Amino acid sequence: MKNVEKKLRQEFDSIHEETKSFREGDVYQFVIASVKGISQIVLIENVITGLIILAAITVASPFLGIVTLLSVVIGTFVALIGGADKNAVHSGLFGYNSALSGLALALFLTGPYSWIIALIGAAIASILTAALMHFIKETTIPILTFPFVIITWFMLLLSYKLEVFQLSSTLTPGTLSNWTLNITGDIDWLSGFILGIAQIFFLENIISGILLFIALFWAGWKFGLYAIIASAMALLTAFLLGAEHDLISLGLYGYNAILSIIAISIIFKETENRFALISGISGAVLTILITASLSIWLVPFGLPALTMAFVLSSWIFLGARKVMPNF
Repeated sequence: MKNVEKKLRQEFDSIHEETKSFREGDVYQFVIASVKGISQIVLIENVITGLIILAAITVASPFLGIVTLLSVVIGTFVALIGGADKNAVHSGLFGYNSALSGLALALFLTGPYSWIIALIGAAIASILTAALMHFIKETTIPILTFPFVIITWFMLLLSYKLEVFQLSSTLTPGTLSNWTLNITGDIDWLSGFILGIAQIFFLENIISGILLFIALFWAGWKFGLYAIIASAMALLTAFLLGAEHDLISLGLYGYNAILSIIAISIIFKETENRFALISGISGAVLTILITASLSIWLVPFGLPALTMAFVLSSWIFLGARKVMPNF
């Protein structure tokens, strides 16, 4: 009898240890997936890059750093309990839209419930990401940051009909009849160059911008070099086309360009894409035109253009590749 009890106890201890190990492994994988979700904002799957990006956001604003972390955790958790493909979850593909959505809503909404709304938006972004993955899976075109853009616009527009949603004073609806183009003043070229990458995360902090370039170079020299090329091209193009000097200095014409060249020339490039770099540069330049046009479309609603220029430009070139594979 004692031998039986001893054997049962040994079996129980063995199962307990296995369960404990399994749970610890799951927690570790979840943390890694969440951090990768942050790095996936710049289309990179790298834990160190994700940590540097989180540090860059936190340096500029500890509050936004916390919101970003909570948002990516929520987005990843929703995908996990929803039964999404584990490889996609562990790669961070369900976290980056949630991170951006939470970050944007926390920044552009005000009031006592703004942070709660931001985290709810992060959860919804994960669900929308899954839905769009299903709808466009046959096209093999990536969804990029489209879920983030749609969720953010949708929830910001609710401020006109629901009292709980209070739009920040930084977003003010305007009328095109009173619109004037202001190209006076000097351009801060260095600031515009560095803030081009920082504006991906709505940051206007030089140190954050430098950290973000470091994050890209950590993932690979091409990421950093191509980001430099895109930021420089964005500055030059915006200036030659007569964009507002204040917007150039703030890097608001650079962030979509950086994301586009990474998507077109590196991430979704195949061996037969002989002109991938040229396509990426062209896509980066195209974001300047799309940003300028889209921002005017959104003036009556007081909405930010976000990363929609990156999404449209990348879709154009990646879609064209299906017919013209050299690009």
